[in-house]
Amino acid sequence: MMKKIYLSAVAFLLISFSTSFAQNFDYSRLDLETCIEIALENNLTLQRSQTNLGISEANLIESQGQRLPSWSTGASSGYRWGRSINPVTNLFENNRIGNINLFSSSNLTLFAGQQITNSIQQNKIDIEAGRFNVLATENSITLNVINFFINVVFNSEQLKIAQNQLLSTKEQLTNTTKLVDAGSLPLANKLDIQAQNATNELEVINATNNLRIAKLNLAQAMQVPFNDNFNIVIPEVEAEEYSMADKEVGEVFESALILMPEIKSAELGVESAEMGVKIAQGGYFPTFGIGGSAFSNYIDQPNFFGVRDGFGTQIGNNFSYSGNLQLNIPLLSNMRNRANVQRARLQKRLSEIQEVETVNQLRQDIESAYTSADAARQSYQASHVRVSSLREAFRISQQRFDAGAINFADFQLAQNNFFNAQADLVTAKYTYIFRVKVLDFYLGNPLKL
Repeated sequence: MMKKIYLSAVAFLLISFSTSFAQNFDYSRLDLETCIEIALENNLTLQRSQTNLGISEANLIESQGQRLPSWSTGASSGYRWGRSINPVTNLFENNRIGNINLFSSSNLTLFAGQQITNSIQQNKIDIEAGRFNVLATENSITLNVINFFINVVFNSEQLKIAQNQLLSTKEQLTNTTKLVDAGSLPLANKLDIQAQNATNELEVINATNNLRIAKLNLAQAMQVPFNDNFNIVIPEVEAEEYSMADKEVGEVFESALILMPEIKSAELGVESAEMGVKIAQGGYFPTFGIGGSAFSNYIDQPNFFGVRDGFGTQIGNNFSYSGNLQLNIPLLSNMRNRANVQRARLQKRLSEIQEVETVNQLRQDIESAYTSADAARQSYQASHVRVSSLREAFRISQQRFDAGAINFADFQLAQNNFFNAQADLVTAKYTYIFRVKVLDFYLGNPLKL
């Protein structure tokens, strides 16, 4: 019963959240900026990075507090039975003695082998690295959403091409049917076009499903519920409006080394690990501090004169203070300090490896993006010329087919070549646009279509 109530409550909260969130955005008309905004708001990886940053900030507060004195105070109360010394008369008695103790103490570390200072510095570095991690996560989410958004646009264009091809085939089927019914053409022509029409209808179905999957992928990247109302605003984009930066791949890489937050984070990781080595080495040094305490108590026993002093009187009379200097010299630590230093140095080495890996990964990503963008540009230019040529060839074939100068097989070949070339052009177009935006990202340019 309780489990059902719990599940119902969770479901209610999820539905309420989805409803309230949906009221803020029109999911039937999403532009790219809105998709990115929603993805950044919902992404759990980004929230994890932001939470880790908060933990680093809390660690800094704790390490800074080590420079301040500690202070605690408290009280205790209890009874003793049997033979014991009466604190008032200082005689052995066999009575129940009640007592109330008040105490307070404070300690301040004055020197600890620079461990406090180095810990503060390390935590500041970790906070800065955490901020760059958040930026890197935001960039990754933004690029991912742009990719899925462009994929929706691409599949929308593919669906239009398939629909246009089906429309052309239907028109041809209508004309051929009239000619067959009039006895001008054999029935085989009609059957061939009917088969082509069925093929084109299947292509429309496949294109529709591909578009739906592309929308689903975008919705999942945004981490929002998906339904048939989910749709985007198709931007008016032309490949000619986008051009590769007039920079060589090495120049793009040098710019990215300065701009990319993951590089900054990796560099700071090495700095943090270096501070970790200094903290571990501080364990070899003595620690020095000062401390003090205050104490008083109350006993429910009479004094030598048979009079029980009041609570306030006893507390005042029994008040005592103490002060001390604390020096700790680590002569032997069961190899703990040596192991800590070794671990810290190895951690630094791992951070250095991570930095090299991050730089290498960035270089490889840029080389791949640059090569892919250049290949996509050439593919788009070639596809554009190919479509222009095949469009004219298809127009002529249609005229000749209508005049009975060629058979349906030749006409169908010209039609398929033209529409396939259109599909290839769309693929090349949006591949090129996305590759250019990736290069823009590495150069620090705005990620907008």
